[in-house]
Amino acid sequence: MIFEIELAGKKHRVEAATRGEREQWSIDGRALEADAVEVSPGVYSILIDGTSFEVRVEPFAGKLRVAAGGREVEASVRDRREWQRRGHGAAETAGRQQILAPMPGKVVRLLVATGDEVQAGQGIVVVEAMKMQNEIRSPKSGTVERLAVIEGQTVNAGEVVAIIA
Repeated sequence: MIFEIELAGKKHRVEAATRGEREQWSIDGRALEADAVEVSPGVYSILIDGTSFEVRVEPFAGKLRVAAGGREVEASVRDRREWQRRGHGAAETAGRQQILAPMPGKVVRLLVATGDEVQAGQGIVVVEAMKMQNEIRSPKSGTVERLAVIEGQTVNAGEVVAIIA
């Protein structure tokens, strides 16, 4: 499978092939020893050249938001048909959406209340992690069905902070 991705504004060509029981990957023609496993919806455990990463991928305003190692970047996949055929991004902004904390931290501010109308990309909750404040945004327009956190609460990575209907 070959596809192009745009990550933080830079385009890359990614190739993945299965040889026997091993996957072979290359990015921009550079071969890597890598293995990726989806451990829960949108959460991947990736091993690249012996280093392990936890990567969270979530649909956001027609693109993807990728969080890894305390950093968050916007991404898009050029051949979305292949991406969606493999089961990724199919429920991009339709239906009820759970908004998850991308990393462990402390909720420092709630930007909306239950029942509020929100737009795609609007801030919902601010979480502080490693002295950095991260605004968690809504992936879709809709109504805040439930806030699952309060100010001052600590959250774990992947914990539900809100539900947008």
